[in-house]
Amino acid sequence: MAQHPITKAIRIQTDRTNEMENSTPLFLTSSFCFDNAEEMRAAFADESNDNIYSRFSNPNVQEFTDKMVSLEGAEAGFSTSSGMSAVFGSFMALLKKGDHLLSCNSIFGSTHTVIKKYLPGFGIDYTYVSASANIEEWEAAITPNTKMIYLETPTNPGLDILDLDALGKLARKRKIILNVDNCFATPVGQRPIDFGADLVVHSATKWLDGQGRVMGGVVVGRKDLIHDIYLFCRSTGPSLSPFNAWVLSKSLETLDVRMERHAKNALLIARQLEGHPKLSMVRYPFLESHPQFEIAKRQMTSGGGIVCFELKEGLEAGRNFLDALQMLTLTANLGDTRSIASHPASTTHAKLTVEERQMVNITPGLIRISVGLEHYEDILADIMQALEKC
Repeated sequence: MAQHPITKAIRIQTDRTNEMENSTPLFLTSSFCFDNAEEMRAAFADESNDNIYSRFSNPNVQEFTDKMVSLEGAEAGFSTSSGMSAVFGSFMALLKKGDHLLSCNSIFGSTHTVIKKYLPGFGIDYTYVSASANIEEWEAAITPNTKMIYLETPTNPGLDILDLDALGKLARKRKIILNVDNCFATPVGQRPIDFGADLVVHSATKWLDGQGRVMGGVVVGRKDLIHDIYLFCRSTGPSLSPFNAWVLSKSLETLDVRMERHAKNALLIARQLEGHPKLSMVRYPFLESHPQFEIAKRQMTSGGGIVCFELKEGLEAGRNFLDALQMLTLTANLGDTRSIASHPASTTHAKLTVEERQMVNITPGLIRISVGLEHYEDILADIMQALEKC
């Protein structure tokens, strides 16, 4: 019987043991045993799917991966120790010396560091394209050796929306891998593969966990590409721990209902903040004032849980705002049940130069709010009282 991906995220489960447990147990083991030499040989020769070593595979990790594959509508997947290991693995397994990566310029700070500082050391060139560029500008930036297009949508932290349908068609036409970071939208808010993406990466640490507990990452997509990523990662070691995978798998069972509340709260708060005298801008994908509102409505089912705004008085006002908050948490994370405020220019994107931050609209007064599951009136009240003091 066909099931909705949300149902599969709840019902997919590792085969029960002889104990007939209802909830999947933890498989906290470094290695797995074989009944005979032939079974062991076949496993190492990739002639069977038997587990060998938890750096390669583990039942808890596979359960989480299978759920993400279903949610994203992918062919296969591989889970990693963090979001950045998923991103790095998707680059290094598929790009080689002499290849060219075409990337959106508005990306997470650590991803920017990998692209700018480390990929050139492996002989991999790159070009940045503005998040506001049209499809003709993207195509003009393609070179004969362009192997991959990489992007985030919505972007971190500015919430730019890139046209997945147009980029998917471009990637197919030019036979280039399209690799999309879907962390902010989550698979219940957006499925890039439906628009032509070949790979989708996530920091599972964020909304997928949803409670600020564990770290993890996952990449899903075309089976042939995932196989190459698996081979790279099992040799280089960024494996997801069974415990973290167990937590993440259970978290996916509530992802849909959690994101519904996050998005509802975020939209209500964004609408209340629009027009505030101390703000020069409020941005949320499902606000009609968002410059890519029509694209967001076309490719997303909700606007997600992040709201950004710009304080007119800049850096000092940003510091005063954060210091004045009484309930919202200041922490280096997002996607928690608890609302979080951050100042990207001095935290997640601090390693970018001033010029690089300006290029992606990370201004001194930009504030990013990860809207939690508290009652929206309490979240809004804390933001409003802090604005009065900055």
